[in-house]
Amino acid sequence: MSLKEPVYVSGPMTGYADFNYPAFTEACRALRASGLSVLSPHEVGETPGLTWADYIRKDLALLAQAQSVVVLDGWECSRGAQLEVHIAHALGMPVVPFRGWVDRGGPND
Repeated sequence: MSLKEPVYVSGPMTGYADFNYPAFTEACRALRASGLSVLSPHEVGETPGLTWADYIRKDLALLAQAQSVVVLDGWECSRGAQLEVHIAHALGMPVVPFRGWVDRGGPND
C-alpha cells in the first residue's frame, strides 16, 4: 500500500515518557527523508491546561488535512490513535504501520 501526501503520524502519547516524542520524531525524520510531506501531532506543541479532548480535537483537525496515516508501535492501546485510525478508515485513507513501511524500504512497496 503506497502512502499519499501529506501523511499523518498516529501513535500513543499518554502514559509514555516524553509523550512518546522520540518515536514520533524518528518516524517524521524517516518519512521526510523519503520525500514525503508529514503532519504530526507531536509538532503542534503543548498548551498548559488543555485536556485530552482539547488535544484530540486539534489532532483530528490535522488528520483531516492528510491523505494517509502511518501508525507507530502501540497505537492499538491508545484511544486517541484508535479514533484517528477509525476516522482514517471511514475516510478511505491508507493506514500503514511505520515498522512495516521501514521494513519494505519506504514508499516503494
